[in-house]
Amino acid sequence: MNMDILVFIGIGIAGGFVGGKITNKFKLPAVVGYLLAGLLLGPSFLNILSPGFMDNVGIVNDIALGLVAFIIGSEMRFSILKKMGKSITVIIFSESFGAFICVGVGVYLLTHNLAWALLFGAMAPASAPAGTAVVLQEYKAKGPLTNSLYAVVGLDDGLAIIIYAFAAALAKVFVLKTQVSFMSVVSGPIIEICGALVLGGLTGVILGYFIRKMYNRDEILAVAFSGIMICSGLSNFFHFSLILSNLMLGVVFANMFLLANRRTYRALQNITLPVYILFFVLAGAHLEIRLLPAMGLLGIVYIICRTLGLMGGAFFGATVSKADPVIRKYLGFGILSQAGVAIGLALMTTREFGGLGESGHQIATLIINTIAATTIVFEIIGPLATKFAISKANEIGKKH
Repeated sequence: MNMDILVFIGIGIAGGFVGGKITNKFKLPAVVGYLLAGLLLGPSFLNILSPGFMDNVGIVNDIALGLVAFIIGSEMRFSILKKMGKSITVIIFSESFGAFICVGVGVYLLTHNLAWALLFGAMAPASAPAGTAVVLQEYKAKGPLTNSLYAVVGLDDGLAIIIYAFAAALAKVFVLKTQVSFMSVVSGPIIEICGALVLGGLTGVILGYFIRKMYNRDEILAVAFSGIMICSGLSNFFHFSLILSNLMLGVVFANMFLLANRRTYRALQNITLPVYILFFVLAGAHLEIRLLPAMGLLGIVYIICRTLGLMGGAFFGATVSKADPVIRKYLGFGILSQAGVAIGLALMTTREFGGLGESGHQIATLIINTIAATTIVFEIIGPLATKFAISKANEIGKKH
């Protein structure tokens, strides 16, 4: 169709808005409606949002992820993290390695292939912070569980990248049946993570310096949005983690400039809804129903083991660290969403293993198809489980 791309953007936002209102009628999170609207408008059904269109508006994903990461970071104030104590660190490591080990063992028992087990295990810890954060914001959730969810989904993607780096290095040893230098594989992700933290920290200081004496909401919005976009653009340019850099931007900004952070948060609320709607509509449009049958037994094992690993790991970490009982009971439900980072790691696997002979090509094909298919499941159940968690924890506030 030779129609202006802005028309399709308008259709996407309108369709997502209606979808969100419909799911709200059934007491479901609006984000589920956004995803289902995208699924309906995408290639799986009406094909209004075609693959070609989605390639042209990929920048929307970066804008939305930058905003989400900044907002999550701005919720992670040191005073709150201090109250959580060591428990939040223990929980993040426990749920991440719980998912890695559980999926790795499950895949190995099914396939008896150690390389497959390592790589599928490495996909499991990655979460989708946007899926969780948008539900928390929609229901104006407040409380210890909400604070813990912001911290966990904000930080576990960094740990997921590190786990993947080591797992991929070891998997290459088994695929190539030769000695591979760990540092040659691990150095890239380490530079990516450290660079993101430095970039985000510096941007947070600079942004805070400009906003600290500003009170006009429109002016604050303009400056804050430009800072987030510059941070996101530089992250892409230097191949740093866009999520981690904006997360660090939010953390530094919130803790060094508390009052300015509150004003900025309120200003950003004026533009977040249409951006979030379009982001999740596009995510839904990327979900291809035809991939579900191709998922097979391996995908089912991945879904079950990842769920058990995350929830069991979160419960174990909260128990041994003596976290609040409400965190122990319900945090695992709020971290099931999986999308962008996992897909990114799957694409990285395709690049790194696709050229390593027949065995490497088989792994690359298997990973990308299985993760793409299981993402459909986790993107639907993740927001529902998050709402269940904050509801049971009595942390739902007054809705918009």
